[in-house]
Amino acid sequence: MSSSKEKKLLDEVRDYMRLKHYSIHTERTYCDWIKQFILFHQMSSRDDLKNGEKKIEAFLTHLAVKKNVAPATQNQAMNALVFLYKRVLKTPLKEEINAVRARKKTNIPVVMTRDERSAML
Repeated sequence: MSSSKEKKLLDEVRDYMRLKHYSIHTERTYCDWIKQFILFHQMSSRDDLKNGEKKIEAFLTHLAVKKNVAPATQNQAMNALVFLYKRVLKTPLKEEINAVRARKKTNIPVVMTRDERSAML
C-alpha cells in the first residue's frame, strides 16, 4: 500500500484498539506485524488485502522458513493479522490457514561427568 493508504489502515487499527482499551504494547506490536505483512506482499490498495487466508499463510510460512522465528513470534504475527481481518476490516476468514509452523528450539542440557563435578566441588 502506498504510504498514506498504509497509514490510514494503521490509523484504523490504532483507533479500534484504543476504543477497546488494548495495551499500547499490543497496539505497537500488531501495527508492526501488519506493516510487515503489507510490505511482504507489496500491497498498494485495499483490494490487495483480498484472499486473506492465502496471504496470511504465505507470510507466516515465510516467517518460519526464511526468518526462522520462534513459534510464539509466529503466533503473535498470526494473531495480529487475524485481528486485522476480523476486527478492523470486518472480513471473516473462512478458510483454514495452513502455514508451515515454526519449530520449537530444543535446548540440549549440559551434563557434567563425575570427574568434572568433583573437580568443581
